[in-house]
Amino acid sequence: QLQLAESGGGSVQPGESLLLSCVTSEFALSYYTIGWFRQAPGKEREGISCISTGEDRFYEPSVKGRFTISRDSAKNTVYLQMTGLKPEDTGTYYCAGDRISIQRMCQQGLAEYWGHGTQVTVSS
Repeated sequence: QLQLAESGGGSVQPGESLLLSCVTSEFALSYYTIGWFRQAPGKEREGISCISTGEDRFYEPSVKGRFTISRDSAKNTVYLQMTGLKPEDTGTYYCAGDRISIQRMCQQGLAEYWGHGTQVTVSS
């Protein structure tokens, strides 16, 4: 089964930044909608940002203005730049891919391909 791989998580203090990366060697990410999901402790996984093949973007309201999703086709990588991190951003972050709309992926949580997740902890 095709898989994605996340990296870039870590432990930071409130207000700091992290850059998450999502890569795969198995298919071209540019042909897929790619999304970032977060699962906080004790909560369900939620879609926080998705990018379509046409570069349309979705952001969950709590991260809009602080997080930026981008795609580097030459590196076959999708990034999530996270700034102004807050304790409530703590969780495991997963990237996902599928050939569906950003609405179906981010708002309905649908995706065929998933990574194993990277942990982000925001604490003072």
